[in-house]
Amino acid sequence: MKNEYYSRIVTLQKLLKENNIEAFFITDPFNIRYLANFTGTNGQILVTPKKCLFFTDFRYRTVAKKVLPDNIKFIEIDNNFQKTLDPLLQKNKIKTIGFEEKHLTVLRYRKLKKVFAAGGSKIKFRPVQDIIESLRERKSQEELRYIIKAQRIAEKVFLEVKNSLKQGKTEIDIAREIEQLGQKYGADGISFPAIVGFGKNSASPHHQNTNRRLKKGDIVLIDMGMKYKGYCSDMTRMIFTKKPTPIEQKIYSIVLEAQEKAIKQLKVGVKGSAADEWARKIIQHAGYGKYFGHSLGHGIGLEVHESPSLAVNYHKTLPENTVVTVEPGIYLENFFGVRIEDMVLVESNGVINLTKISKQINDCVIKLPS
Repeated sequence: MKNEYYSRIVTLQKLLKENNIEAFFITDPFNIRYLANFTGTNGQILVTPKKCLFFTDFRYRTVAKKVLPDNIKFIEIDNNFQKTLDPLLQKNKIKTIGFEEKHLTVLRYRKLKKVFAAGGSKIKFRPVQDIIESLRERKSQEELRYIIKAQRIAEKVFLEVKNSLKQGKTEIDIAREIEQLGQKYGADGISFPAIVGFGKNSASPHHQNTNRRLKKGDIVLIDMGMKYKGYCSDMTRMIFTKKPTPIEQKIYSIVLEAQEKAIKQLKVGVKGSAADEWARKIIQHAGYGKYFGHSLGHGIGLEVHESPSLAVNYHKTLPENTVVTVEPGIYLENFFGVRIEDMVLVESNGVINLTKISKQINDCVIKLPS
């Protein structure tokens, strides 16, 4: 994949030139992984329209030299980062450095300014956002393979968990099983701590798992994802431990209709806000609008939540080969909640649904062992 990382640097350099950015200092570990395939805990990248420099310490020398593409120069640093960087800035006549305002902390920003001031460099710092994140929206074929593999692992895990549900298991038990089974089937790890909600706990969108024990009749919400080679998956399914009640069937059918309508209309060029509106209108028309309090979906890749977004205030359009979740929900506090979530690949004439677990309500009903 080294050629792919090489191309990403070239593309970024073109964008810097187009945006009149002399140099861009990159600290976000996800962006560093995207550009350089480096996953260590200490790494920074300085990119100019003509050069790309990677800085890390002695511990990562061997790893960095092995993974970096040919157009990134490795530079080993010690505790005096300014001593290493200052001559490079002067040599290249750099007076302004862009930084990732969404990632760089105020403390680190102040330290950087102090360091360069002490070294005599009159460097100005310019906040920059979403340049690399916009590149990450469009997934390469290799990235798609990793995301799909992560999802297939998640599906194996979900089915095994679903088939092994029994009375007395706790939400925490299920979450632990999900993590352990993910490792069994080849995942790097989990995309995020699984959300497992029994009964009324399913009405909390980001429920924190408890020691509540499963009993017959409980509705179960499982929101989970796996990582494969650094790329995430995300899926939510409902499980009924007895025949759904009329109200459960009603809420489930509304959520499913909202999700399917949004999926059917998604394609390249659609605004994220429009997608959210399609699903939200169905839920509002059914009288449950105030019970759908989050956005319809989000981008997914190296991070489980990344750009683009399917949200009321996201007015940008969806690019080709982006992967987004579609996850409407209705949450009736102290009663129960329903969320159905799929991952889809956005194409010019529609989407490919990457999630293969059935969401038809009859397939969500299980019989708990006595």
